[in-house]
Amino acid sequence: MSDEHLPNVYLKFRDGFPGVAKALDGLGEAVDGAGPLDERTARLVKLGLAIGAAAEGSVRSNVRKAIAAGATPEEVRQVALLAITTCGFPLAIAGAGWIDEVLDTEA
Repeated sequence: MSDEHLPNVYLKFRDGFPGVAKALDGLGEAVDGAGPLDERTARLVKLGLAIGAAAEGSVRSNVRKAIAAGATPEEVRQVALLAITTCGFPLAIAGAGWIDEVLDTEA
């Protein structure tokens, strides 16, 4: 895992609580493999959940991971549009802004 985009607070947590971090990593691997969704689809779903939770860091992370898993920028942006009717316009627009910042930076 590259530390390039990870927030310092998260890195400090991992350093301070390595056992908890390892357990969290294991849980992530278990849930990622627990169903039929491919990685691309799972990342788009996680992106939508992150937008709904207003979790900026998670939105940014899942944009990068979705693109790496084969999602297109258009598909990633559509997730923010879909959030309008489910999560509300303010959260969807915030998510769209975070998505665009990542896509513009990575381009």
